[in-house]
Amino acid sequence: MHTIKQEWFGNVRADLLAGIVVGLALIPEALAFSFIAGVDPRVALYASFVMAVVISFAGGRPAMISASTGAMALVIVSLVANHGVQYLLAATILTGIIQIILGIFGVANLMRFIPNSVMLGFLNALGIMIFLAQMPYLVGGNAATYIFAIATLILVYLIPRMIKAVPAPLVAIVVMTIIALISGVNMQTIGDLGTMPDTLPTFLFPDVPLTLETLKIILPYSLALAVVGLLESLLTSQVLDEMTQTPSNKNKEARGQGIANIFTGLLGGMAGCALIGQSVINVKSGGRGRLSTFTAGVFLMFLILVLGDVVAIIPMPVLVGIMIMVSATTFNWSSFKFIKQAPKSESFVMLATVAIILFTNNLAVGVVLGVILSSLIFVAKSSKVLVNREDNHFHVRGPLFFASTTKFAKAFDDVEAKDIMIDFTESHIWDESAVSAVIKVKQKLEQNGATVHIQGLNASSQQLYQQLT
Repeated sequence: MHTIKQEWFGNVRADLLAGIVVGLALIPEALAFSFIAGVDPRVALYASFVMAVVISFAGGRPAMISASTGAMALVIVSLVANHGVQYLLAATILTGIIQIILGIFGVANLMRFIPNSVMLGFLNALGIMIFLAQMPYLVGGNAATYIFAIATLILVYLIPRMIKAVPAPLVAIVVMTIIALISGVNMQTIGDLGTMPDTLPTFLFPDVPLTLETLKIILPYSLALAVVGLLESLLTSQVLDEMTQTPSNKNKEARGQGIANIFTGLLGGMAGCALIGQSVINVKSGGRGRLSTFTAGVFLMFLILVLGDVVAIIPMPVLVGIMIMVSATTFNWSSFKFIKQAPKSESFVMLATVAIILFTNNLAVGVVLGVILSSLIFVAKSSKVLVNREDNHFHVRGPLFFASTTKFAKAFDDVEAKDIMIDFTESHIWDESAVSAVIKVKQKLEQNGATVHIQGLNASSQQLYQQLT
């Protein structure tokens, strides 16, 4: 009870103000993400409202903001284009179910196995993909389209240096929309792409056939959404842990993301996850409790329902400028320094992760293959076992496991001594393959008439050796 009271009412004034600021900041990006995904603005706005409200109760990291995101939007582009919004809603619900299952089985514990090089590749590819997703709204436009996009980009860059109390994207939207109205220039607006919501979301089960064919369509997308969403959410949670010097329950966060996505799909929203930018804005604005996240979601919907007609006249090039800045801040520019200073293998993994993601247009595939590639490189580096011979005494140095057994066995190919000592003092036997290799070498030498002694096994190696012999 004390924890609940502290998380909800331990920082009321600051949480309310921070939540209002974040609610304002959510509008432009939620709208922009809907355009990336190719869905009606209501789908992204409902998602941001529902995700924020539900995660404020179910999440494992107080003050973290979840909503519709660019990472998730990029995953669902082809699903929406080929099958429609109803299949997106079904995929969102399945995404939530998968995330709950992963949370129950402790998926957060696996995060420590994702190398920094892969995470850098993930963020950089995400930044590049968000930028590329803006091009259809920019290329081929009239002169005003380019002018307004560039002017918005400049404003979003400069405003934080002068005004910190109000989010820069919101100021840019207000200023550039007023200029567009006064000048009367002809540009595409949000209202041209879809109607703004004028009611709260209502419960609606997706209108899709409950068949195996439907599952085959949505499952690949749901798996990708679940992985991408958890990657971004758990990464954001770690950032906030460090900023606030407080711990979080990351497996609970994974389950909370799943619960929020199920509600989102049932209430007409696209899949979402934690937002690094808005979460940092929340914390820097003083938000520390769940009330800040709840306020952000509720205030967002209040703005849309009350000011929906105003939001509809916002020029599209303004959102393009905002999203280009989002892509620039998402991209990790210190990666160029990383490439120069890090070991070549890690730089290669980072670049390969970026290339795979851009080639497959799938963030989850890139991360998984990046982890596999990093693991293979690690195995290659770790498989360097040396067998040094001093008369009939063989000193084994380095880890003995499945990847190093061939080199170990080869060291005894031409041995003809009759009394042989194999010393593992400077080695460690890791797996069944290693034990099997030792047994085969021993048997081969004994068949040639030698007496073989094994010594120097540490406690765990000795236990494994005795267990398998």
